[in-house]
Amino acid sequence: MVKYFESTSIFHFSWDQVAQGFWKRYPNPHSNHVLSEDTVFREVRDNKLFTKRLLTKTNRVPKWGERFVNSRTVKIVEESIVDPKEKILVTYTRNIGYVRVMSIVEKVVYKVSKENPNWTVAERSAWIDSQVFGFGRAIQAFGLDRFRKNCHQMIGGFNYVLTTMFPHTASVPHTPADDITNQVASKKEALKDAAKKATDLAKSKAGPIYASCQPNQT
Repeated sequence: MVKYFESTSIFHFSWDQVAQGFWKRYPNPHSNHVLSEDTVFREVRDNKLFTKRLLTKTNRVPKWGERFVNSRTVKIVEESIVDPKEKILVTYTRNIGYVRVMSIVEKVVYKVSKENPNWTVAERSAWIDSQVFGFGRAIQAFGLDRFRKNCHQMIGGFNYVLTTMFPHTASVPHTPADDITNQVASKKEALKDAAKKATDLAKSKAGPIYASCQPNQT
């Protein structure tokens, strides 16, 4: 059975900014595994931008995976559709090497956040499959775990690029969640202070008591 993964990410940048930053995601400090990117096709049709790119990425595999894969790199096809009128950017990516060993198909939809029109939401879906007899499930599980970790790197890298491109809008807005976090932190600090004061008081009282309990040295 194919492994399925989905997640939603929020970028605190407008859709226009995200759409611009999308083409400049690499290089960045979080994506050193991306070695190259080449545009092989691009055209405007029905007021939408259609693009196909070829990316080369490193292909680190665990020791047990070397029996199935002997290459250090893998080719990725990225197809995208940009609709500036509806403010939607859709991307489809898939590997074109070692598909039988493990294939990963990913779809991401970038659109204006309903929560805040100045934010962009990215809805990600991915399908991981393997056709290796006897090892399929293990390879799928490995692929899912790696994909999940790569998502964190991707988000960190994209945010880095957006912050660099648009430094004046890079600050994360204040939210009610921040208030809750600050309240919890304040309570923790208050409890720590109270505990420290109680400990100091106990020590100060314990000193004389301890001394009074000692036998007289005569």
